Amino acid sequence: MLYSKSTPEQKRRKLRDMLASGDILQFPGAFNPLSARLIEEKGFPGVYISGAVLANDLGLPDIGLTTLTEVAQRAGQIARMTELPCLVDADTGFGEPMNVARTIQELENAGLAGCHIEDQFNPKRCGHLDGKSVVDADTAAKRIRAAADARRDPDFLIMARTDIRAVEGLEAAKDRARELVDAGADAIFPEAMATLDEFKAIRDAVDVPVLANMTEFGKSELFTVEQLQDVGVNMVIYPVTLLRIAMGAAERTLETIKATGTQQAQVENMLTRARLYDLVDYESYNHFDTGVFNFHVPR
Repeated sequence: MLYSKSTPEQKRRKLRDMLASGDILQFPGAFNPLSARLIEEKGFPGVYISGAVLANDLGLPDIGLTTLTEVAQRAGQIARMTELPCLVDADTGFGEPMNVARTIQELENAGLAGCHIEDQFNPKRCGHLDGKSVVDADTAAKRIRAAADARRDPDFLIMARTDIRAVEGLEAAKDRARELVDAGADAIFPEAMATLDEFKAIRDAVDVPVLANMTEFGKSELFTVEQLQDVGVNMVIYPVTLLRIAMGAAERTLETIKATGTQQAQVENMLTRARLYDLVDYESYNHFDTGVFNFHVPR
């Protein structure tokens, strides 16, 4: 009712087992706790929590302005709402290696199943924008090594993201991926791959799971899950899709109210009251409340 029945440890084990299954995993991005429950209900195997979404939800650009506290708190609120494992974007780890270590333990405490840490400089940029800068191989490896050393649950997934493809090319991305695996990464997130062949090149370069980022308006085409599975991708995320569609609907509704003086024309597009109550499990709360307060007032 209030929280998922599965423990964080069970969710982490579930994620590990799914990654070992050979099936490609689709993780839509939740923009709030309720959307995570919707993702679960629609039959997806996991939830992604985007750093861009968390920043945008605060009215901030995705340039490393959010703090570990903000990310851990909001990600934990999302994770508690679903039985699914949640993977969160931990940006550059929020500082130097010791900060990275603390980041991992705070995310473990918050109930996440795993996170990814990238090799950009701070302040970072959105992965599909131009003008990015990446740290050297030694610095990138130290972040991942600190993360792997700090975790207390061995099933907590440490994923390394590299943005080097857009800066130095595909060969550099393959080399960086191998270096990050050697440093302790359980999986690789090669950002802004341009073609399926590039995803396959990363797949061939490492022997750990590979993630594909299918974000709209980015450097990558919006490949289908079948296309990505054919080149060996293990996980695909849709990080900002739900936020974009929700904000688009919100904007259209506000324009309708402004233009016509009523929201009536948009009501048919809305989630109904009954459906909303169903998603928040209103009936279970009502049943619990009735049981607790079912007493007679003495006369």
